[in-house]
Amino acid sequence: MDQELPPDNVAASGERRFATDIRAGLSHAQKSIPCHYFYDEPGSLLFEQITQLDEYYPSRTETGILQACVSEIAAGVREGTVLVEFGSGSSVKTDLILAACPEIRVYIPIDVSTTMLDSAKRRLETKFLTLAVEPLVGDFTSQTALPRHLSQRPRLGFFPGSTIGNFGHEPAVALLAGFRALLGPRSRLIVGADLRKSPEILVAAYNDAAGVTAAFNLNLLGRINRELGGTFDLSAFRHDATYDVAAGRIDMWLVSMRDQSATAAGQTFQFANGERIHTEISQKYSIEELRRLASRAGWKPDKVWTDQQGLFSVHELHSPA
Repeated sequence: MDQELPPDNVAASGERRFATDIRAGLSHAQKSIPCHYFYDEPGSLLFEQITQLDEYYPSRTETGILQACVSEIAAGVREGTVLVEFGSGSSVKTDLILAACPEIRVYIPIDVSTTMLDSAKRRLETKFLTLAVEPLVGDFTSQTALPRHLSQRPRLGFFPGSTIGNFGHEPAVALLAGFRALLGPRSRLIVGADLRKSPEILVAAYNDAAGVTAAFNLNLLGRINRELGGTFDLSAFRHDATYDVAAGRIDMWLVSMRDQSATAAGQTFQFANGERIHTEISQKYSIEELRRLASRAGWKPDKVWTDQQGLFSVHELHSPA
Protein backbone atom coordinates (compact mmCIF):
# COMPACT_ATOMS: atom_id res chain seq x y z
CA MET A 1 0.00 0.00 0.00
CA ASP A 2 1.29 3.44 -0.91
CA GLN A 3 1.85 5.74 2.03
CA GLU A 4 2.32 9.49 1.82
CA LEU A 5 5.40 10.88 3.53
CA PRO A 6 4.89 13.60 6.18
CA PRO A 7 5.66 17.07 4.79
CA ASP A 8 9.02 17.31 6.60
CA ASN A 9 10.11 13.97 5.13
CA VAL A 10 8.98 15.00 1.64
CA ALA A 11 11.06 18.18 1.91
CA ALA A 12 14.09 16.28 3.22
CA SER A 13 13.80 13.69 0.47
CA GLY A 14 13.58 16.40 -2.18
CA GLU A 15 16.65 18.18 -0.78
CA ARG A 16 18.66 14.94 -0.80
CA ARG A 17 17.67 14.28 -4.42
CA PHE A 18 18.56 17.87 -5.36
CA ALA A 19 21.99 17.52 -3.72
CA THR A 20 22.62 14.16 -5.42
CA ASP A 21 21.63 15.50 -8.84
CA ILE A 22 23.80 18.60 -8.49
CA ARG A 23 26.87 16.65 -7.35
CA ALA A 24 26.41 14.23 -10.27
CA GLY A 25 25.61 16.85 -12.91
CA LEU A 26 28.54 19.13 -12.04
CA SER A 27 31.00 16.21 -11.87
CA HIS A 28 30.63 15.19 -15.52
CA ALA A 29 32.97 16.37 -18.28
CA GLN A 30 29.93 18.19 -19.74
CA LYS A 31 28.49 19.78 -16.64
CA SER A 32 24.70 19.97 -16.43
CA ILE A 33 21.81 20.78 -14.10
CA PRO A 34 18.40 19.09 -14.62
CA CYS A 35 15.92 21.65 -15.92
CA HIS A 36 13.13 20.73 -13.48
CA TYR A 37 15.12 22.54 -10.77
CA PHE A 38 14.29 25.86 -12.48
CA TYR A 39 10.91 25.95 -10.76
CA ASP A 40 11.39 26.96 -7.16
CA GLU A 41 9.29 29.95 -6.07
CA PRO A 42 11.53 32.66 -7.62
CA GLY A 43 11.99 30.56 -10.76
CA SER A 44 8.27 30.01 -11.20
CA LEU A 45 7.61 33.74 -10.89
CA LEU A 46 10.35 34.53 -13.41
CA PHE A 47 8.91 32.03 -15.87
CA GLU A 48 5.52 33.73 -15.61
CA GLN A 49 7.29 36.97 -16.59
CA ILE A 50 8.92 35.20 -19.54
CA THR A 51 5.52 34.18 -20.89
CA GLN A 52 4.59 37.87 -21.17
CA LEU A 53 7.65 38.90 -23.18
CA ASP A 54 7.27 40.14 -26.77
CA GLU A 55 9.94 37.71 -27.99
CA TYR A 56 8.40 34.69 -26.28
CA TYR A 57 5.66 33.71 -28.72
CA PRO A 58 4.72 30.19 -27.40
CA SER A 59 2.38 31.24 -24.58
CA ARG A 60 0.28 33.78 -26.45
CA THR A 61 0.24 31.64 -29.61
CA GLU A 62 -0.91 28.54 -27.74
CA THR A 63 -3.55 30.60 -25.92
CA GLY A 64 -4.88 31.81 -29.27
CA ILE A 65 -5.06 28.25 -30.59
CA LEU A 66 -6.89 27.06 -27.48
CA GLN A 67 -9.38 29.91 -27.74
CA ALA A 68 -10.11 28.83 -31.31
CA CYS A 69 -10.38 25.08 -30.68
CA VAL A 70 -11.72 24.81 -27.13
CA SER A 71 -15.29 24.12 -28.30
CA GLU A 72 -13.99 21.07 -30.16
CA ILE A 73 -12.12 19.91 -27.06
CA ALA A 74 -15.26 20.44 -24.98
CA ALA A 75 -17.36 18.29 -27.30
CA GLY A 76 -15.71 15.14 -25.95
CA VAL A 77 -15.90 16.00 -22.24
CA ARG A 78 -18.25 13.82 -20.20
CA GLU A 79 -20.15 14.73 -17.03
CA GLY A 80 -18.04 14.43 -13.89
CA THR A 81 -14.71 14.58 -15.74
CA VAL A 82 -11.49 15.10 -13.80
CA LEU A 83 -9.04 17.53 -15.43
CA VAL A 84 -5.39 16.74 -14.64
CA GLU A 85 -2.78 19.35 -15.56
CA PHE A 86 0.89 18.39 -15.60
CA GLY A 87 3.17 21.26 -14.51
CA SER A 88 0.28 23.65 -13.99
CA GLY A 89 2.13 26.83 -12.93
CA SER A 90 -0.39 29.67 -12.62
CA SER A 91 -3.13 27.62 -14.39
CA VAL A 92 -4.04 30.60 -16.60
CA LYS A 93 -4.68 28.58 -19.78
CA THR A 94 -6.78 26.18 -17.73
CA ASP A 95 -9.48 28.84 -17.45
CA LEU A 96 -10.24 28.37 -21.15
CA ILE A 97 -10.86 24.64 -20.69
CA LEU A 98 -12.90 25.03 -17.51
CA ALA A 99 -15.08 27.82 -18.91
CA ALA A 100 -15.96 25.71 -21.96
CA CYS A 101 -16.45 22.46 -20.01
CA PRO A 102 -18.92 22.78 -17.11
CA GLU A 103 -18.94 18.97 -17.04
CA ILE A 104 -15.50 19.08 -15.37
CA ARG A 105 -16.09 18.71 -11.63
CA VAL A 106 -12.55 18.22 -10.30
CA TYR A 107 -9.31 19.90 -11.30
CA ILE A 108 -5.98 18.37 -10.23
CA PRO A 109 -3.05 20.71 -10.89
CA ILE A 110 0.37 19.09 -10.41
CA ASP A 111 3.27 21.45 -9.73
CA VAL A 112 6.31 21.86 -7.50
CA SER A 113 5.31 25.37 -6.43
CA THR A 114 2.95 25.42 -3.44
CA THR A 115 2.54 29.19 -3.89
CA MET A 116 1.29 28.75 -7.47
CA LEU A 117 -0.99 25.87 -6.48
CA ASP A 118 -2.52 27.72 -3.52
CA SER A 119 -3.12 30.81 -5.64
CA ALA A 120 -4.70 28.77 -8.46
CA LYS A 121 -6.97 26.91 -6.04
CA ARG A 122 -8.30 30.13 -4.48
CA ARG A 123 -8.82 31.83 -7.82
CA LEU A 124 -10.45 28.91 -9.65
CA GLU A 125 -12.77 27.82 -6.85
CA THR A 126 -13.97 31.42 -6.58
CA LYS A 127 -14.51 31.67 -10.34
CA PHE A 128 -16.00 28.19 -10.93
CA LEU A 129 -18.35 27.55 -8.03
CA THR A 130 -19.10 23.89 -8.86
CA LEU A 131 -15.41 23.00 -9.26
CA ALA A 132 -13.29 21.21 -6.65
CA VAL A 133 -9.54 21.90 -6.93
CA GLU A 134 -7.31 19.19 -5.46
CA PRO A 135 -3.66 20.19 -5.96
CA LEU A 136 -0.80 17.69 -5.96
CA VAL A 137 2.55 19.13 -4.88
CA GLY A 138 5.50 17.55 -6.64
CA ASP A 139 7.29 16.70 -9.85
CA PHE A 140 4.70 15.66 -12.44
CA THR A 141 7.17 13.19 -13.97
CA SER A 142 7.07 11.07 -10.81
CA GLN A 143 3.31 10.96 -10.14
CA THR A 144 2.09 7.36 -10.20
CA ALA A 145 -1.50 7.62 -8.94
CA LEU A 146 -4.39 10.03 -8.60
CA PRO A 147 -6.65 10.20 -5.53
CA ARG A 148 -8.51 6.89 -5.18
CA HIS A 149 -11.94 8.48 -4.78
CA LEU A 150 -11.65 9.75 -8.36
CA SER A 151 -10.66 6.42 -9.90
CA GLN A 152 -13.98 5.79 -11.67
CA ARG A 153 -14.36 9.22 -13.23
CA PRO A 154 -13.51 10.09 -16.85
CA ARG A 155 -10.17 11.89 -17.12
CA LEU A 156 -8.80 14.62 -19.34
CA GLY A 157 -5.08 15.40 -19.21
CA PHE A 158 -3.69 18.85 -20.05
CA PHE A 159 0.01 19.41 -20.82
CA PRO A 160 0.39 22.88 -22.35
CA GLY A 161 3.35 25.20 -22.83
CA SER A 162 5.49 22.89 -24.99
CA THR A 163 6.98 21.49 -21.80
CA ILE A 164 7.25 18.19 -23.65
CA GLY A 165 10.16 19.78 -25.54
CA ASN A 166 12.27 19.72 -22.36
CA PHE A 167 12.56 15.95 -22.52
CA GLY A 168 13.97 15.05 -25.94
CA HIS A 169 12.57 12.26 -28.09
CA GLU A 170 13.08 9.08 -26.04
CA PRO A 171 12.34 10.64 -22.62
CA ALA A 172 9.23 12.24 -24.17
CA VAL A 173 7.94 8.81 -25.19
CA ALA A 174 8.47 7.55 -21.63
CA LEU A 175 6.76 10.65 -20.22
CA LEU A 176 3.70 10.28 -22.45
CA ALA A 177 3.51 6.58 -21.57
CA GLY A 178 3.55 7.55 -17.89
CA PHE A 179 0.73 10.04 -18.44
CA ARG A 180 -1.28 7.31 -20.18
CA ALA A 181 -0.74 4.94 -17.23
CA LEU A 182 -1.79 7.64 -14.78
CA LEU A 183 -4.88 8.79 -16.69
CA GLY A 184 -5.99 5.27 -17.61
CA PRO A 185 -7.94 3.77 -20.52
CA ARG A 186 -10.47 5.88 -22.45
CA SER A 187 -8.75 9.06 -21.25
CA ARG A 188 -7.76 12.02 -23.42
CA LEU A 189 -4.68 14.22 -23.36
CA ILE A 190 -4.26 17.73 -24.80
CA VAL A 191 -0.58 18.51 -25.49
CA GLY A 192 1.01 21.76 -26.65
CA ALA A 193 4.15 21.41 -28.80
CA ASP A 194 6.36 24.07 -30.34
CA LEU A 195 6.95 23.64 -34.08
CA ARG A 196 10.21 23.83 -36.02
CA LYS A 197 10.76 27.30 -37.48
CA SER A 198 13.34 29.93 -38.37
CA PRO A 199 16.40 30.01 -36.06
CA GLU A 200 16.10 33.80 -35.75
CA ILE A 201 12.66 33.54 -34.11
CA LEU A 202 13.77 30.75 -31.79
CA VAL A 203 17.03 32.27 -30.60
CA ALA A 204 15.32 35.61 -29.87
CA ALA A 205 12.66 33.84 -27.80
CA TYR A 206 15.32 32.40 -25.46
CA ASN A 207 17.66 35.44 -25.38
CA ASP A 208 15.18 38.23 -24.63
CA ALA A 209 16.37 41.81 -24.61
CA ALA A 210 15.10 42.48 -21.07
CA GLY A 211 17.23 39.68 -19.64
CA VAL A 212 14.37 37.85 -17.91
CA THR A 213 15.38 34.47 -19.35
CA ALA A 214 18.95 35.14 -18.21
CA ALA A 215 17.68 35.81 -14.67
CA PHE A 216 15.57 32.64 -14.84
CA ASN A 217 18.61 30.59 -15.88
CA LEU A 218 20.94 32.15 -13.29
CA ASN A 219 18.35 31.51 -10.58
CA LEU A 220 19.45 27.85 -10.76
CA LEU A 221 22.75 28.87 -9.21
CA GLY A 222 20.93 31.10 -6.74
CA ARG A 223 18.78 28.14 -5.71
CA ILE A 224 21.90 26.00 -5.19
CA ASN A 225 23.30 28.76 -2.98
CA ARG A 226 20.08 29.05 -0.97
CA GLU A 227 19.28 25.38 -0.53
CA LEU A 228 22.58 23.51 -0.77
CA GLY A 229 25.05 25.90 0.86
CA GLY A 230 26.43 26.93 -2.53
CA THR A 231 29.08 29.59 -3.07
CA PHE A 232 28.37 30.46 -6.72
CA ASP A 233 29.09 34.04 -7.78
CA LEU A 234 26.15 34.70 -10.12
CA SER A 235 27.92 37.71 -11.63
CA ALA A 236 30.69 35.37 -12.86
CA PHE A 237 28.31 33.40 -15.11
CA ARG A 238 26.24 34.48 -18.10
CA HIS A 239 23.22 33.03 -19.86
CA ASP A 240 23.33 31.74 -23.44
CA ALA A 241 20.86 29.94 -25.71
CA THR A 242 21.77 28.28 -29.00
CA TYR A 243 19.78 26.50 -31.69
CA ASP A 244 20.88 23.16 -33.18
CA VAL A 245 19.23 23.17 -36.61
CA ALA A 246 19.93 19.48 -37.33
CA ALA A 247 18.50 18.31 -34.00
CA GLY A 248 15.72 20.90 -34.07
CA ARG A 249 16.29 22.05 -30.51
CA ILE A 250 17.28 25.00 -28.35
CA ASP A 251 20.01 24.41 -25.75
CA MET A 252 20.35 26.72 -22.75
CA TRP A 253 23.66 27.19 -20.97
CA LEU A 254 25.31 28.96 -18.07
CA VAL A 255 28.77 30.08 -19.17
CA SER A 256 31.64 30.69 -16.75
CA MET A 257 33.24 34.07 -17.45
CA ARG A 258 36.55 33.27 -15.71
CA ASP A 259 38.50 30.43 -14.16
CA GLN A 260 36.82 29.83 -10.82
CA SER A 261 35.61 27.31 -8.28
CA ALA A 262 32.39 26.98 -6.33
CA THR A 263 31.12 24.68 -3.61
CA ALA A 264 27.69 23.04 -3.53
CA ALA A 265 26.25 20.18 -1.47
CA GLY A 266 29.59 19.72 0.28
CA GLN A 267 31.66 19.35 -2.90
CA THR A 268 33.91 21.81 -4.75
CA PHE A 269 33.76 22.17 -8.54
CA GLN A 270 36.21 23.83 -10.93
CA PHE A 271 35.12 25.93 -13.92
CA ALA A 272 37.38 27.10 -16.73
CA ASN A 273 36.87 30.42 -18.45
CA GLY A 274 34.22 29.82 -21.14
CA GLU A 275 33.14 26.44 -19.74
CA ARG A 276 29.41 25.75 -20.14
CA ILE A 277 26.83 24.20 -17.82
CA HIS A 278 23.95 22.71 -19.81
CA THR A 279 20.63 23.61 -18.17
CA GLU A 280 17.82 22.90 -20.65
CA ILE A 281 16.80 21.57 -24.02
CA SER A 282 13.68 22.76 -25.80
CA GLN A 283 12.91 20.34 -28.60
CA LYS A 284 10.95 21.63 -31.58
CA TYR A 285 8.78 19.17 -33.50
CA SER A 286 7.04 18.80 -36.79
CA ILE A 287 3.42 17.70 -36.41
CA GLU A 288 4.23 14.21 -37.67
CA GLU A 289 7.19 13.85 -35.29
CA LEU A 290 4.98 14.52 -32.28
CA ARG A 291 2.27 12.16 -33.52
CA ARG A 292 4.84 9.37 -33.95
CA LEU A 293 6.12 9.87 -30.41
CA ALA A 294 2.56 9.75 -29.06
CA SER A 295 1.84 6.53 -30.96
CA ARG A 296 4.96 4.90 -29.56
CA ALA A 297 3.74 5.81 -26.05
CA GLY A 298 0.45 3.99 -26.65
CA TRP A 299 -1.71 7.01 -27.47
CA LYS A 300 -3.90 7.29 -30.55
CA PRO A 301 -3.23 10.69 -32.17
CA ASP A 302 -6.40 12.51 -33.18
CA LYS A 303 -6.98 16.19 -33.95
CA VAL A 304 -4.23 18.80 -34.36
CA TRP A 305 -4.71 22.56 -34.24
CA THR A 306 -2.17 25.22 -35.25
CA ASP A 307 -1.97 29.00 -35.66
CA GLN A 308 -1.97 30.68 -39.08
CA GLN A 309 1.78 31.32 -38.96
CA GLY A 310 2.59 27.69 -38.16
CA LEU A 311 4.48 28.56 -34.98
CA PHE A 312 2.82 26.17 -32.52
CA SER A 313 0.59 23.10 -32.37
CA VAL A 314 -1.99 21.64 -29.97
CA HIS A 315 -2.61 17.88 -30.17
CA GLU A 316 -5.49 15.75 -28.98
CA LEU A 317 -4.54 12.18 -28.00
CA HIS A 318 -6.79 9.29 -26.97
CA SER A 319 -5.97 6.30 -24.80
CA PRO A 320 -7.59 3.16 -26.19
CA ALA A 321 -9.75 0.98 -23.97
